[in-house]
Amino acid sequence: MLPQAHALKNRLKAAWTAFRNQEPPAAPLLPVALNYYVRSAPCPQNALDIFQGEWSSALPGEHASLRAGESRLFEDDRITWAAEALGGFEGRTVLELGPLEGGHTYMIEKLGAASVVAVEANVRAYLKCLITKELLGLRRCRFLCGDLMEYLRTDPTRFDICIASGVLYHMRRPVDLLALLAARTDRLFLWTHYYDPAAIARNGPVAERFTGSAPADHAGFRHTLHRYEYRQALEWNGFCGGSESYSHWMEREAILACLRWLGFDELRIGFEDPDFPHGPCFGVAALRRQSSAPSVR
Repeated sequence: MLPQAHALKNRLKAAWTAFRNQEPPAAPLLPVALNYYVRSAPCPQNALDIFQGEWSSALPGEHASLRAGESRLFEDDRITWAAEALGGFEGRTVLELGPLEGGHTYMIEKLGAASVVAVEANVRAYLKCLITKELLGLRRCRFLCGDLMEYLRTDPTRFDICIASGVLYHMRRPVDLLALLAARTDRLFLWTHYYDPAAIARNGPVAERFTGSAPADHAGFRHTLHRYEYRQALEWNGFCGGSESYSHWMEREAILACLRWLGFDELRIGFEDPDFPHGPCFGVAALRRQSSAPSVR
């Protein structure tokens, strides 16, 4: 073979090898705006997938097969118990704080409430509530996007019942919240974690989040606040805690004493669990038999 032909053969062989080994061309990137379009037929799952991986709750009834979260907040025994302890939701006006994904809102409406106003500060949780409202056909509830403390400070509306499940331990000034609620209702349901040093000492992951305690005073009600840090939980898009990087927990007896101080003269306790994985907790149905409400303190 002539030298020129041999060299040409080698060049062609090298080019063919390079062609075979080259990386396939990258798929063209869609413009950012086009990433927000759904290309399948309308269905409930499309709406849920807007927040894929962020849902906490499993949907109820005929929607139970849809992919969302795992917690049974749409079928929660705490709300059934609260309805019984507070004299029922039938025909009553209800204020709900921190609805999260609308699970308790759904239950309260199904139990006959005349209306439900639900206030949610987390914008992603608020939008999930709107998805719930549409998917489940809720008609007697309104979801408001905003800070619950500012709502209570600026709107004087009274309600037959107030529901604050999973809210108190996310506050930086929890007694402020209780005082504002006491000025809005004579029937209140709380489900909350509380600070118990012995129980928390048995739970390492919870204990390490507490960084100190300090005395506090609200209009003469003296109590102790225990600082709780959210830490890595703040990195999850589905985070559903307070609006700052920390909150304050109260002790169990201080919560009950505060409710009595605010005029609630009948307290019923349920769902107590000092060894709950995320910290000691209980539910309280608080009723005021006196007809007059206290002033905001």
